[in-house]
Amino acid sequence: MRVEIWSDLVCPWCYIGINRFERALAEFAHREDVEVVHRSFELDPSREPGATEPVEKMLTDKFGARGEGMDGQVGELARGEGLDYRSDREVGSTLDAHRLLHLAKARGLQHELVRRLFRWHFGEAGSVFDREVLAEVAAEVGLDADEARAVLADPDAHLADVRADEREASQLGASGVPFFVLDRRYGVSGAQPEETFRQALETAWADGR
Repeated sequence: MRVEIWSDLVCPWCYIGINRFERALAEFAHREDVEVVHRSFELDPSREPGATEPVEKMLTDKFGARGEGMDGQVGELARGEGLDYRSDREVGSTLDAHRLLHLAKARGLQHELVRRLFRWHFGEAGSVFDREVLAEVAAEVGLDADEARAVLADPDAHLADVRADEREASQLGASGVPFFVLDRRYGVSGAQPEETFRQALETAWADGR
């Protein structure tokens, strides 16, 4: 069974939702027969690569007074689930990071890089926007740093893969992330409770047999 997950690396609900899904998957009796594939989705594709701003400023600019303290509230939820979470993060274009994730997929290290980049960004307030930093983080999970740098230096490398993922998300009706598709039979939108993911896995497995 294949589970496809559309997410963005600066999306806190993706960080939380994927963690919940992974906990449900760890308890799933057929987990060894489940292939997880991560798909690209940019929350703000209009952002220019390299340009960043504090997450709290972005939320205040977008939501006004409602944005004040919003990230802190999400952080409390994340920490309550055992996740490290810092609000002194920057936000910016994630296109380069998504392109790098497609290289990681080709090398069999996509899952490892997704997890590391989420921890790096949310738990350590590290940049997922700087190409040299991305290459160094990629090397931590076993990717060749020079190959990562070469991909990141070429703006066309894996760009078609990212755009194909985003088009497919639109075709499937995903207007936000995280978005989970199980065996192309069931869709789960948002950072749902662990039990919801558990039930979805059981249902998709039973219907696919």
